[in-house]
Amino acid sequence: MTTRVSRSVDVAAPASRVWELVSDLPGMGAFSPESTGGAWAGGAGGPSVGAVFRGTNAQGSRTWSTRSTVVACEPGRAFSFDVSSVGLPVATWSYDLADTAAGCTVTETWTDRRGRLVTVAGRLLTGVSDREAFTGQSIERTLAAMKERAEAD
Repeated sequence: MTTRVSRSVDVAAPASRVWELVSDLPGMGAFSPESTGGAWAGGAGGPSVGAVFRGTNAQGSRTWSTRSTVVACEPGRAFSFDVSSVGLPVATWSYDLADTAAGCTVTETWTDRRGRLVTVAGRLLTGVSDREAFTGQSIERTLAAMKERAEAD
């Protein structure tokens, strides 16, 4: 069974502006309680399907990095990437945007792709025992911070 956690928020800003925020990997650390940002790798200068980036994360004093590959990149509409660690699948993160009369709705979705080994190792590495509950709370905080930034611009 695939585990998914998804939350949405209405933002009083154009979808194009929100898409700029969700696809700015180096800037993601400003919104997320766990991600501290990322850096494009292999000559990728920004988001495009197939682009790879190194994501950095922290939970208290624990830090780790992941490798991610962009799998959907449609400016103003969608941005998704597959995350792996030591060559093993971890998750897919997706951001879907839909225009509304007042701006847009952004939906952030986490799809768990971990096998048993990565699940157990992840608990030890991150200190998070209930990843599903933690991710739901993290998504809510991330979306609230993005909404605040987009609406302030």
